[in-house]
Amino acid sequence: MSPLSTREVCQRLRDAALEVCALQHIAQESGPVQISVEIDGWQLLLDFDGQRLHHCLQCRCPEDRVWRLDTTQRFGTDPVSLLSTWELAQIERLLAQVG
Repeated sequence: MSPLSTREVCQRLRDAALEVCALQHIAQESGPVQISVEIDGWQLLLDFDGQRLHHCLQCRCPEDRVWRLDTTQRFGTDPVSLLSTWELAQIERLLAQVG
């Protein structure tokens, strides 16, 4: 089974930003900046400080494929960096509401 791509994870975030798929809070993880959410069966671990979404740390889809942030790679490997300014603002608004 191949791992998830950055673009696949970004598409889930875009779907949530457009409110095509619901974003649901699952749990607050270790520390105040990690939040687990679910978007249409996809589980994402996000680095969110209550106002600003910094990174997607991990994602698991319903087929059990996984994507993890690789900090040794260059720009464009974090799905959050592929979002438009408007999409990012929408996700941050939704996270503030569910958090």
